[in-house]
Amino acid sequence: MGDWQGVSSEFLARQRLLIISPHADDESYGCAGTIGRMKDLGAEVFVVCVSVGDLAHYSHDQRFVEGRTRVEEFSRVMEFLRVDDWDILYTDAQTHERLDRLPRRELIEKFEATGKLALDRVRPTMLALPAISYNQDHEAVFRAGFTAARPGDPTLKAFQPIVLAYDNTALFWSLERERFHPNLYVDITGYLDRKLQALEMHASQRKASVHHASLDNVRHLALTRGREVSTDAAEGYQALRWVL
Repeated sequence: MGDWQGVSSEFLARQRLLIISPHADDESYGCAGTIGRMKDLGAEVFVVCVSVGDLAHYSHDQRFVEGRTRVEEFSRVMEFLRVDDWDILYTDAQTHERLDRLPRRELIEKFEATGKLALDRVRPTMLALPAISYNQDHEAVFRAGFTAARPGDPTLKAFQPIVLAYDNTALFWSLERERFHPNLYVDITGYLDRKLQALEMHASQRKASVHHASLDNVRHLALTRGREVSTDAAEGYQALRWVL
């Protein structure tokens, strides 16, 4: 292990990470390797899944998936990744995939103060939000989370020194001005298989190999991110705030 890996491991071990995931599985696409590494180092990790509900989607296996199936899958993944605590904010069919119709203020309040794992309660040192994409739920969650993390008087409002946006295999389909440009990487060499196992446990969302969200492509992306920083596998993030 090189000196830089030892320094980064020492840094990660001290962190308290909160991940806000629009849907069940987004946390694994973006952060499962990071979660696995941080938990092995002794860090604390919390996950908020914003919405889970009945879903009709393009699939060779299951075109309709009940919300309770996705809740069960998400619960198993959280146990597998050994997160310290997790929460699901909405489980009704009317809200799922319609988060852009919620008053933004409602989402901000849940992220900031009233949710079980709100910023004011967890007081994370690191906050990870979904990068903006064409998905309306992802954009709504990012905008609300970004607002909830706005700086203020730290004696009155929890302040997150590190705010990140995390990767997703769908981000290639973006307008040029909204492209995801990772500028922070977490080495997940040794944790890629754990990431793939977590995604495989979201069985109702499994995609064929040709699909950008397939396990094959997740592996390829992690290997590509790794090569971008001269390591075997990595997860990419965009640093939105970094205060040391």
